[in-house]
Amino acid sequence: MSDWLEPGTKAPTFSLTADDGSNVKLADLKGSPVVLYFYPADDTPGCTREACAFRDRSQELKKLGAKVYGVSPDDVASHVKFKDKFRLNFPLLADPDHKVAEKFGAWREKNMYGKKSMGIVRSTFLIGPDGVIERVWKSVKVEGHDAAVIGALKELKSAAK
Repeated sequence: MSDWLEPGTKAPTFSLTADDGSNVKLADLKGSPVVLYFYPADDTPGCTREACAFRDRSQELKKLGAKVYGVSPDDVASHVKFKDKFRLNFPLLADPDHKVAEKFGAWREKNMYGKKSMGIVRSTFLIGPDGVIERVWKSVKVEGHDAAVIGALKELKSAAK
């Protein structure tokens, strides 16, 4: 289990398969801010609310130049169903062996009703256009999270001017 990556750290490189079968590499996203959010599972209540919140604010996110990616251990087929069911308008990345989640520190021990298990802790990383992590939200509560991410993107944009 890795420690959480912190702001000021260079984001680790990765390459994951997206829901459309394409390969998404962090290195190819330089020049734009990236909202990389880790979520436990497709089509579960909290994960659906979070994904739909980012979907509903996609115009604002695009205006701020941000690219949004959701990452979970689910496979591509599961992502396709989830994306189609809720008309999500951003890529979902499959991390079935949770290697990328581990690199960022999002794969952790969880305790649910006294039962311990390993899994993704809902978290978001705002990666600047230069590939450096600008903000980290750990153990995210879904309500209001989209607004917090947009606020941080606005700060990042005004600091760049």
